Amino acid sequence: MNITISANAQELGCKAAAYAAQIINESIGAKGYARIVLSTGASQFETLQALVSHDIDWGKVEMFHLDEYIGLPVSHPASFRKYLKERFLAGVQLRQAHLVDGEGDVQETIRVLTEELRKDEIDLALIGIGENAHIAFNDPPADFATKEAYIVVDLDEACKRQQVGEGWFATPADVPKQAISMTVHQILQSKAIISCVPHKVKAKAIRDTLKEDVTNRIPATILKTHPNWSLFLDEASSSELRPELIAKWSDQ
Repeated sequence: MNITISANAQELGCKAAAYAAQIINESIGAKGYARIVLSTGASQFETLQALVSHDIDWGKVEMFHLDEYIGLPVSHPASFRKYLKERFLAGVQLRQAHLVDGEGDVQETIRVLTEELRKDEIDLALIGIGENAHIAFNDPPADFATKEAYIVVDLDEACKRQQVGEGWFATPADVPKQAISMTVHQILQSKAIISCVPHKVKAKAIRDTLKEDVTNRIPATILKTHPNWSLFLDEASSSELRPELIAKWSDQ
């Protein structure tokens, strides 16, 4: 495990994007293509902005994304399909992009995504950590047991409040009750995982993730079991970490 602490979200995004670009380019160099998973949300703004500017042969990159609200149209400001189209796909020409469609036949969407996802390994996954320590939309208590690739999940109140706090919805009541989410098991199958987690509102989640034992009540703790996890923080999100805790998990 590698921990990198930057002064602010902008610096964090630049450093994380540079490392992500390195992994993608190494994968392309080794086998001629790369397969990646992207997350969304306010915490990923700077990283994705920096990533699209890197010298990458995007025509050799296949992308999946983590989650989407059920029943939310792609035209809605909170749609993660809309987010990725505007903040990532508009700036690159990918080999292929697999977006999670929360409208229509949800089970058929999951079937097709699973079939495509499991054709080959994922070289890199950018996995954010929520204020309640969720990864994707796997809110506590997260399902650590399922071996499915995507599942339908219920969003908890803390998750809904985060979406309101980030400005995606006016009130918690406006947030859809369910979403399609990549599972914890599937996330962990990625060869490399990068978590970009800036901002003070994430400080407690980061502290709990590193301090507590692995538990589905703090879903992000499971990332500590991954052999190639890199955590990018800024001064605000790392503000509740004691030096000895950082030292414990650095370069594990």
